[in-house]
Amino acid sequence: MNRFVSAGAIFRRDPGMGYGLAIVTFAAALLLRIYLRDTLPPGFPFLTFFPAVIVTAFLAGLRPGLLCATLSGLAAWYFFIPPLNSFGLDGASAIALGFYIFIVAVDITLIHLMHSAADDLRGEKQVTQALYDQQRTMFQELQHRVANNMTFVAALLHLQKRKVTADPSTASSALDEAQSRIETMSRIHRRLYDPASVDLPVAQYFQEICSDLLQATGAKNIVCMVDMPTIRLDIARLTTLSLLVTELVTNSLKHAFADNGGTITLKLEQLDPARLALTVSDNGRGLPKGVDLADSKGLGTRIVQSLAAQLGGELKPVTGAGAGAAWRVVFAA
Repeated sequence: MNRFVSAGAIFRRDPGMGYGLAIVTFAAALLLRIYLRDTLPPGFPFLTFFPAVIVTAFLAGLRPGLLCATLSGLAAWYFFIPPLNSFGLDGASAIALGFYIFIVAVDITLIHLMHSAADDLRGEKQVTQALYDQQRTMFQELQHRVANNMTFVAALLHLQKRKVTADPSTASSALDEAQSRIETMSRIHRRLYDPASVDLPVAQYFQEICSDLLQATGAKNIVCMVDMPTIRLDIARLTTLSLLVTELVTNSLKHAFADNGGTITLKLEQLDPARLALTVSDNGRGLPKGVDLADSKGLGTRIVQSLAAQLGGELKPVTGAGAGAAWRVVFAA
């Protein structure tokens, strides 16, 4: 039965094949009725046409079914309803035609309603399957992200442990720094997995992250400017980029400015269809001379290097950008 229904879907998708089936089944029914002319008793002009209409409507749908029904009715009227070989109409002929029209109308209507109900059911099944697949993907992504976050926290604590081992007097500040980074990461992930935030334009999203950081650090007289095109990033890259921006902006807030404040700028550029470039800059004190990320052993530097590598890029200082410090990472779009 399922194969029969599947075969019928071919005729319903292609109108040409559907109308072709209507003509073929009508012709077969007509030939069979002519062949049985002398075998059947009088009063059965539509006997072979009913199955043809039902099969056509079931396989090909409403319009081919109506075509087959019309052709069958006209043929039966002309060839098999007295007066034969004419479209003459008397009381008995009118009753016979009316009976035929009523029966095929009911059959075609019921079959059409059945097809409509089946289509609705298939549509609902597809929507349900899509929702299930989306939910499963989000669950897998959430599991993956939680595992990565635990790894990140473990690596962070390991680095802080090494720092405390080298200088026990820094234990309190090391724990405070680790706590601050974990809390910031928690805020970012709450924002990421908030449906209202994920659908925000990238510029607005990062503007809100900067506002969170300014509020968390209690920074005064510092403005965060965001210049980003209207693009969409997947959750994995958006998370990594958010953590990278958080580290760089936090670094500027801690080291770049005196009491008179300043400006931090985030700029995302589409270099070409395959590449994006993020630049985080400030107009503060600037980088120390001879800074080299490769030789730096600071925790913040290790973190931003790791995050840039996760994006498939490398974080580099921007030279010749005027006063202040600027960092740039190029990654795949």
